[in-house]
Amino acid sequence: MANPHILIIEDDSRLARMVAEYLGQSGFQVSHADDGGRGLSALRDTLPDLVILDLMLPDMDGLEVCRRIRALHGERAQVPVLMLTAKGDPMDRIIGLEMGADDYLPKPFYVEELIARIKALTQRISSDSSETIVYKNLKLDLVSRRVDWQGISTILSPREFSLLGYLMRAPGHIYSRQQILKHVWAIDFDPETNVVDVCVLRIKRKLNRKNGAPASPIESVRGVGYRLCIEELE
Repeated sequence: MANPHILIIEDDSRLARMVAEYLGQSGFQVSHADDGGRGLSALRDTLPDLVILDLMLPDMDGLEVCRRIRALHGERAQVPVLMLTAKGDPMDRIIGLEMGADDYLPKPFYVEELIARIKALTQRISSDSSETIVYKNLKLDLVSRRVDWQGISTILSPREFSLLGYLMRAPGHIYSRQQILKHVWAIDFDPETNVVDVCVLRIKRKLNRKNGAPASPIESVRGVGYRLCIEELE
């Protein structure tokens, strides 16, 4: 991906300028909005490759901004969101991920780590750009993040894409929530968090055919985790 466009939604102008300068030096295009409303307007006017979103904003908090982003239509609803938080409570980070954020970074942070996380999110698609994962009647396009199943075709967010792709590489194998957290989020959270369940629910909603048929090829194995349900893919 050449010169990805990063939208920064951050009310701290000094921090925003510093981040924008470093990102510019690293080859990114950068735009900035100083509150949630302006950030949402900027997102509607242009389609950035990634949004850096501060949790604490003056007009609405980052959780609400993230929720509204995910409620948009089309590609704008799928833009990767990296949330910045000054709070140390892990629950704030977990809630952010449950709201649809793809990653988080607590303040203060090293700009080098921020850039590494941005690159991981923006390059995840192109890293496997020549591949398509296919298992029976389920197809995952690694270029566009589009999934096709039982007459439904929809684009997944980066985390949804990564989770479904992880399950598709070993159909029928049961993965624990902790394994999925480590692979998809690369973060060791308490396995009792429901961030994995929320992500699976978002995938199911996107694949729901509303005709009484199974809403997803992903099966929940009570008390264990999730697997690709090979019986539903016959």
